[in-house]
Amino acid sequence: MSHQIKRKLANKESTIGSWLSIPNVNITEMMARLGQFEWLVVDMEHTGISSETMGQMIQVIDLAGVSAFVRVGSNDPLQIKRALDCGAKGIIVPQVNSREEAQRVVDSVYYPPIGKRGVGLFRAQGYGTSFDYYKENVAPEIVVIVQIEHKDAVDQLDEIVSVPGVDAFMIGPYDLSGSFGKPGDFTAPEVAASLNKAKRFCQTSDKAGGIHVVHTDRASLASNIEQGFRFIAYGTDMIFLAEKLSEVTTDLKIVTNKY
Repeated sequence: MSHQIKRKLANKESTIGSWLSIPNVNITEMMARLGQFEWLVVDMEHTGISSETMGQMIQVIDLAGVSAFVRVGSNDPLQIKRALDCGAKGIIVPQVNSREEAQRVVDSVYYPPIGKRGVGLFRAQGYGTSFDYYKENVAPEIVVIVQIEHKDAVDQLDEIVSVPGVDAFMIGPYDLSGSFGKPGDFTAPEVAASLNKAKRFCQTSDKAGGIHVVHTDRASLASNIEQGFRFIAYGTDMIFLAEKLSEVTTDLKIVTNKY
C-alpha cells in the first residue's frame, strides 16, 4: 500500500492516517483494523515506545494490511535504518530545518547509489531470504516525510522540499510556535504569519503538505483539506481514548444526577 500513498502524494491527492502513542499491540491492532486509516505512525519521538515494541507494532500494522510509518526521534541514520529494517514503509523526521538536513534524511532512507543507507538483513528483508525483492520493490517505495517545525524551516521550505526523494512535508504547529518563544500561542502575530506562510506554500508547491489534526473534529479535518493539506494525521490512539472517556464521564454525571 505504501506505493499507493507515494503516488497519491506525488499527485497531491489526500491520504489520511493516524498516530500511535501507546506502546500496546492490542491497541495498535484495533487502530489498524477498525480505524479505516491508510497508514499509522508509530511515534518514537514523544512517547515511551521502545525499539522492540516498535517492531511488534509494525508487524501488527502490516498484518492488518495498513502501511506502517515511524516518526523517529531525530534526524539520525541509525534510528531511521532500524525502523526501516523492522519493516516501516514510511519515515517521518522531525525538525528538518535546511536543505542539508533534508538531504541527510534521504541519504539515510535510500540504499546506494541514491542514498547511504546501510545494508543489512532483518524483518524487512524477509529475515535474510528476500533482500533482492526488498531492494528492487519495497525500498524504492518508502515514503519520506520531513517535518517543518521551526521558523527557519518555514523560511527555507522551497529548498527543503526540492531535495529529490522527499515525498512530502508536515507542518508542526506546536514546535513552530516554540521557535518564536511562544509555545502553543498560535495567535501571536509572528507565529500566525509563519503558519500562514507555510499554508500558502502548501497550496502552490509541487510537494504535498501535511498536518496533524490532533483532536477529532470533522470541521477541522475538512478545513485542512480545503486549505490544501494532503497528508493528514487524524487523532491519536490516546486522544481517541481520552475523548471517549470524557464523553462517558459526562454521561455518567447526567444520568446519576437524575437519580
